[in-house]
Amino acid sequence: MARPRKPLLSTDRIVETARELVDAEGLAAVSTRRLAAELGVSGPSLYNHFRTKDEILEAVADSVSALVDLSMFEDGRDWRTALHDWAVSYRAALRDHPNIVPVLARGPGRRPAALRVADAAYGAMVDAGWPPSQATSIGALMRYFIMGSALGSFAGGFVDDASAYDPADYPHLGQAHLLAEQQEKIDERAFETGLAALLDGLAQQYEQARQGV
Repeated sequence: MARPRKPLLSTDRIVETARELVDAEGLAAVSTRRLAAELGVSGPSLYNHFRTKDEILEAVADSVSALVDLSMFEDGRDWRTALHDWAVSYRAALRDHPNIVPVLARGPGRRPAALRVADAAYGAMVDAGWPPSQATSIGALMRYFIMGSALGSFAGGFVDDASAYDPADYPHLGQAHLLAEQQEKIDERAFETGLAALLDGLAQQYEQARQGV
């Protein structure tokens, strides 16, 4: 009986395996030697697809950018609704793959999916009537906000030990030890609060620009 063949090595398979490693163990876990072992191939065979580890991480980052929904910029939603829905989708992609955020935070570079994200957001703002310079600033602002929200959990940064928050030292943190157990709820609410405030401010600027103020 013939032995089953190993799956053929492909760019997609390398990226998927590398993404799983990054998700599970962080950026430092990725090396060509480790990746080759995970894939069951020899190290040199990876070089037929990627020249360096950095190229692999760039591809992993772009695979996460590809998860961001862009349909809101194409289906007639007003600019504010589109930005809101885009931010939610963008954050969800980063929340599911937080360890790759430092690579994404470097900017899109030459990554195709990341450039499509930037192009869609910028184009939608210009089409909505924002001046190009302000559309650029909006793209940067949204990126700062979304990336920052994905870099770490506010609620998860507090320990669940009440003794760590002595009222004599921290009179307003008597309930801080309870934050971690409601991490997802608190972080989601904080994100939506910040996003609403950001969009309210942009809406005010938009009206002022239209009125020539």
